[in-house]
Amino acid sequence: MRRDIEFKTEDGVTLRGWFYPAQGVSGPAPTVIMAHGFSAVKEMFLDDFAAFFAKSGIAALVYDHRNLGASDGAPRGHIVPAEQISGYRDAISHAQTMDEVDGNRIGIWGSSYSGGHVLVVAAIDRRVKCVVSQVPLVGGLESARRLIRGDYWAGLRAGFDADRMARMKGESPARMPVTAPEGEPSSLPTADTYEFFIDYKKAHPDTSWENDITMHSVELFTEYEPGIYIPRIAPTPLLMVAALGDHLTPYDMTAAAFETALEPKKFLALPCMHFEAYTGEIFDKSAPVQRDWFKAHL
Repeated sequence: MRRDIEFKTEDGVTLRGWFYPAQGVSGPAPTVIMAHGFSAVKEMFLDDFAAFFAKSGIAALVYDHRNLGASDGAPRGHIVPAEQISGYRDAISHAQTMDEVDGNRIGIWGSSYSGGHVLVVAAIDRRVKCVVSQVPLVGGLESARRLIRGDYWAGLRAGFDADRMARMKGESPARMPVTAPEGEPSSLPTADTYEFFIDYKKAHPDTSWENDITMHSVELFTEYEPGIYIPRIAPTPLLMVAALGDHLTPYDMTAAAFETALEPKKFLALPCMHFEAYTGEIFDKSAPVQRDWFKAHL
């Protein structure tokens, strides 16, 4: 039975989430730290993964990144990769204080934007004993170039510069939607992004997800290159999960980045698009592979 948890980051921001105790385990259990992708919040299907792991004897700590969902932090909707990476490390530290957690058997799980974060964390934090990176961002600039039409780039760059100047003058940061109907400006301009987020919000009107982020978050996205950390992850075991039809984190980029990893490593290619990795038949195919990877290496 999951319970609500909260913990503070190193700089004092309260992050909130859920803890799923490992079932069938007496004493401290291996534990996976989990967080969601770009703007997304924990209730967007991470509970399914966490519950699945917990049933298999692996505890799960799931939380919302700062400035998002149930967690504190301002400006709201401000997405900073370095802060979210630090949040993972703070979550590990918190987990190590819990009686139900074996602090020497901690894994990390991330998807999409946080799929990139866990690549970085696994490379720099040796407390991590195993990592699963699902449909990860591996290269921010190249991914953005594939998402945004070439003739829009000059205007977007001008917007970044204007926003920076405004913030220096003490003005509020510029904002933009995460997703929008085709042809309207948004940070993730794909049809499947709009369908995933908007359909979820319609079906779950009480969700804490908001279709609103800072423009600076998009600028930081274009500057974020987590894939360069992949060769440094070994000897921590790495499982990368990619979607063959992915428009947001393209399959060819993920597969090429995986080739830079050292053993032990495993690659799972799923016959789906980006957001289909969270639900249905694809979940049924992927989650057992992820569970088995954690069970083998934690």
